[in-house]
Amino acid sequence: MFKNRVLLITGGTGSFGNAVLRRFLDSDLDEIRIFSRDEKKQDDMRKKYNNPKLKFYIGDVRDYQSVLNVVRGVDFIYHAAALKQVPSCEFHPLEAVKTNVLGTENVLEAAITCGVKRVVVLSTDKAVYPINAMGISKAMMEKVAVAKSRSSNSTVINVTRYGNVMCSRGSVIPLFTQQIRTNQPITITDPAMTRFMMTLDDAVDLVLYAFEHGKPGEIFVQKAPAATIETLAYALTGLLGKPDHEVRVIGTRHGEKLYEALLSREEMVAAEDLGGYYRVPPDLRDLNYGKYVEQGEVKISEAADYNSHNTTRLDIPGMQALLMKLRFMQATLHGDVVEAEE
Repeated sequence: MFKNRVLLITGGTGSFGNAVLRRFLDSDLDEIRIFSRDEKKQDDMRKKYNNPKLKFYIGDVRDYQSVLNVVRGVDFIYHAAALKQVPSCEFHPLEAVKTNVLGTENVLEAAITCGVKRVVVLSTDKAVYPINAMGISKAMMEKVAVAKSRSSNSTVINVTRYGNVMCSRGSVIPLFTQQIRTNQPITITDPAMTRFMMTLDDAVDLVLYAFEHGKPGEIFVQKAPAATIETLAYALTGLLGKPDHEVRVIGTRHGEKLYEALLSREEMVAAEDLGGYYRVPPDLRDLNYGKYVEQGEVKISEAADYNSHNTTRLDIPGMQALLMKLRFMQATLHGDVVEAEE
């Protein structure tokens, strides 16, 4: 599938882009294009990998012309460019719309125009029952992707949705680790708050699964365990040899949920269980439908969503085993100072 092909990663200097590169630099791909706004991160990546297969493009998904320039000649796209921080999107919601919604429209329109074969759009559990601006913008991004897939000609567009990616930039594990190492209290919002736990490799696996199996407009979710924030905190204090380290509860932050959902009740009714994954088919009705307007669907009322409260729950040893899969954690235990997974 990848032999002599060209892959584009939007937002490619982030944690996901680096994880994809670790998987694909030695593959049969002819070229991997990295598209982002940050010339410093691109220069760091160029020096780090020093690989002629990598090509770097400065631009912004908000600017259609810069997107069009990088998409020409591309076979496949992983669309990871996004504003992802809940607090910053709360204070600047229109910026989230410009990047996450309109930027995705630009990427998909350019992909269709240039005859790209496959596009996988990366989403988040916060797009399900969204209560914050980041989640709302990602939910709209999904709607844009599914709508575009209906008239995308030969371009297959899929969506992947996943929970917290452990140790990605801006995530809580590097923060907790720093607090432990500098003898500051671990600050947790609510001990009972649960989150899905996935590694960056899990995120790449999910994208590859959608890439290989997806039909137009389908949403893919990987089944994942969850843990309470309290369990995560004590798993880290145990691994770092400070089991009595202070844990301080500071209260729920603006825009946070007690738990996240990866599939809504409505999606669970239609979802296909594929073992390690769920596949949600697109709604292909047009505006002339009768069902759900004159009739209805009883199964939706009886369904339950798939969330971080009702999935497999990790205890402290289970959380520690998952943490030990992370390069970040392995480096930390060897005494190296690293910021996040790259």
